[in-house]
Amino acid sequence: MNRQADTARERDVTATHARPYSRAGAIVPGVGVRAAGGPVARGRAARGPVAGGRAAGGLRVLGDAFALVALPLVLGAALLPGAFAGGGTRRWFGGRGESVRADAQAAKDAAAAAFYELDTAQRDLRISIETITAVDSSPRARKAVDDFAALGRRIDEVSNDYITAVDAYDLDRDDLDASVASRARGELTKAKDDLVRVKGELDRFEQSLGPLLSTAETQLARLAPAVERARQALLSASTALDSVRASGMRADDLAARLAALGPELTRLNQGAGRHGVPETLERADRVLREAEGVRAEAERLPERAAEIDRRLVSLRTRAQALTTRAGTVDPVLSELRRRFAAACWQDLQQVPDQALVNVRQAEEKLKEAAAARDEQRWADATSRLSTVRALLNSTDEAVSAAGDRLQRLNAVAKDPEQEIQRTRFAIRDAQRLAMSGRNTPDPHHARPLDDAVARLDRAIATLEGRHPDYWHFLTETEAVRQTAARVVAQIREERGHGA
Repeated sequence: MNRQADTARERDVTATHARPYSRAGAIVPGVGVRAAGGPVARGRAARGPVAGGRAAGGLRVLGDAFALVALPLVLGAALLPGAFAGGGTRRWFGGRGESVRADAQAAKDAAAAAFYELDTAQRDLRISIETITAVDSSPRARKAVDDFAALGRRIDEVSNDYITAVDAYDLDRDDLDASVASRARGELTKAKDDLVRVKGELDRFEQSLGPLLSTAETQLARLAPAVERARQALLSASTALDSVRASGMRADDLAARLAALGPELTRLNQGAGRHGVPETLERADRVLREAEGVRAEAERLPERAAEIDRRLVSLRTRAQALTTRAGTVDPVLSELRRRFAAACWQDLQQVPDQALVNVRQAEEKLKEAAAARDEQRWADATSRLSTVRALLNSTDEAVSAAGDRLQRLNAVAKDPEQEIQRTRFAIRDAQRLAMSGRNTPDPHHARPLDDAVARLDRAIATLEGRHPDYWHFLTETEAVRQTAARVVAQIREERGHGA
């Protein structure tokens, strides 16, 4: 419709400048007629020479006869303009014909206004549709595009009808017939009504686009700030990396990660028109996150190096201490062998040798970690230190287990009743909770508690021999207490759900 609107504007401008001024009243009645006859002719006959005789009299009688014949014609000619001006037949200008012409011109102006309003609305809505399609490719957005295209076809149809009606009639012609002007008014009025109707459809369609347009405008409003934030993040990361390198650190891995973002920055600079708004927003967010990660790691790099140095010193000291503690395991095992049954210490036989192996492995990993630190391979150094820590933790637990075993066996050998009462208390506490608010316990709770009581009784019976297996007794009582704790947790969970 845009080309049609431009053509219509040119046509209206040309018609406005070419329209002649109204010539109503240009005919001055009576002036030309009086000059042609009437009083002037009669005066000239009165001043003519007087002829004698019959010839003169005959000529005078003939002249009077001609004068009498011509007088009605002269009077008719003199009265003819007056008849058009105010007689039985109306003049065109200033009468009913002029009113019909004015109505037709008013209809043309109204149609032109409706045409331009529709054209403006269509142009504005096209911008909205382009905004939506630039951001949204969902089925709803595609349907909006199709509906707009269908509306465009209806707009073209009524616009063509309007232009055809305008081209069909020249309302500025002097000899325009009233019936033609009336027909022009009707066709132009119909064209205006059709334009207004389609304009209403266009307005309703525009209102239905509100949610889609709002979402699209929101994303477009995010676009420029998101791209700018990504650029600033890249700049900050580059600045932080330069600062770290100036302090003597290579930070090669960070430099490689930052270089990998170069192509992404190029795509951001190419704009959403080439890569799409959603893709550009996603790319900007990704570049922002990765650039901020590089910047943060670069800023933490000096602190990270210092932390690795501290961990190296701490783990070396711990490894040396464990080497010393591992030497105390053999005397503990010797006392366990002398005083308790084999089942109480057999699982600890390998602790001294395994402790020495673990400490040696830890010391080798510490050397690798130190080398990685010197080469500024921070990830490798951190990984080696984590391995050292795990080795030392397991060694520490094994060495401590021997001493703890001897201590617990000494305590139960001296007074097993304390361990027995502790376990029975745990069972009774679970039983009281199972019976709370009930006449009979739930079998799901009662059965494991009954089994726990029987298991405790069997564990107590093992203490009656000549060489009691105190370690088995301790592991059994520990298992019974764990069973009671599970029942308590189950009861509380079930009652919590019921509440």
